[in-house]
Amino acid sequence: MPIYEYTATDPAQSCEQCAHCFEILARISDPELAQCPNCGAPVKRVISVASVIGGNAHVLKESHFSKHGFTQYKKAGGGVYEKTAGDGPKYISDKD
Repeated sequence: MPIYEYTATDPAQSCEQCAHCFEILARISDPELAQCPNCGAPVKRVISVASVIGGNAHVLKESHFSKHGFTQYKKAGGGVYEKTAGDGPKYISDKD
């Protein structure tokens, strides 16, 4: 479920919670909030930055390849590929 950010449309009529941005965890199918759940003041949804995976967290580790039935090869040079994980021949070549 995504986290939505809301802020008061009129800071003069808002409470401590909605005077600044506050977050609500809701389903995509849920209707957009119209009022602050704390004080009932009118609020609007704010477009914010999406959360994205950084670094190499999304890359599969070599130890997982063989566990899931895959074989991984890395280029060794000259059209030859060397196995780094999984079952299969130790080397393969594109010169067959």
